[in-house]
Amino acid sequence: MKAIVVRTPGGLDHLQLTDLPDPGQPAAGEIRVKLHATSLNFHDLLVANGGIPTADGRVPMADGAGVVEAVGAGVSEFKPGDHVVSCFFPHWPAGPAFAEVGNFQGTPGDGIDGFAAEYAVRPANAFTHAPRGWTHAESATITTAGLTAWRALVGDGQLKAGDTVLTLGTGGVSIIALQITKAMGARVIVTSSSDEKLARARGLGADDGVNYRTTPDWGRAVRESTGGRGVDHVVELGGPGTLAQSIDAVRVGGHISLIGVLTGRQGDVPTSVLMAKQARLQGLIVGSRQQQRDFVAALEQTRIRPVLDRSFGLEQLADAFRFQESGGHFGKVVVEW
Repeated sequence: MKAIVVRTPGGLDHLQLTDLPDPGQPAAGEIRVKLHATSLNFHDLLVANGGIPTADGRVPMADGAGVVEAVGAGVSEFKPGDHVVSCFFPHWPAGPAFAEVGNFQGTPGDGIDGFAAEYAVRPANAFTHAPRGWTHAESATITTAGLTAWRALVGDGQLKAGDTVLTLGTGGVSIIALQITKAMGARVIVTSSSDEKLARARGLGADDGVNYRTTPDWGRAVRESTGGRGVDHVVELGGPGTLAQSIDAVRVGGHISLIGVLTGRQGDVPTSVLMAKQARLQGLIVGSRQQQRDFVAALEQTRIRPVLDRSFGLEQLADAFRFQESGGHFGKVVVEW
């Protein structure tokens, strides 16, 4: 079967299209999936470019969507012909996070082979059903970006109608966070370095937008747009380079979901301001399989559809990552085959 593998020492020039043995038929408790799409995330980029070391010959990509071809003995949740989407933490069925969640040893495309391949045979709990009527490319956005936004806002943040959300940037997590927020009857403010992207975000329902290049003190600008109160929730994707502004923007007693480290892995935190705000700063990495099932159910009820920026072929995965690195995308970058 055709697949992409990461060759040591990593780097986009070391992504190799190759032929691997067919994974065969599923054993008891497993399913065989014909894969059709994946979507790009920052974590996948770090694996591909060597920022996160992995085994030589690793098949990358945590997100995978396709069709069940066969099921092993004892599998009752799926049947041939079902459309499915992968789980980021297949070993986390439900409940609070535990020690093994976050070390990525069981995460596809990192600790184990991912889904940049034509077929996969995995335990049934490595997938959930995809939303009815979605394309494979749309479904592939759920595993990482979609579920992260859902957990941040609904699972951890307990988002409710009338709340105000600040989301940073216009990438995959931010755009689905915008859509979830509006579907829940809440208000959303978006930041971007591009006025054009802010206009597109408003077209999706954003109530306000701040250009962080022309307004470096954007935390204050966000507070002012809420009448000085601050936002209830921040979807924080930048990390140390943006966290101080996010703390400035959040209301007293508000909630900040620390999701990304796009500006680095270490930095200063204005702890006195965080204490004075009595805000909750919570780190998170994607979510459990049950949270993904809940998210899929919500997507079917709200009729949200993901925003796809550009599609590439499997053999163009390196080019897709280069496009992602450029920061020119709005929503998700996907690969289809």
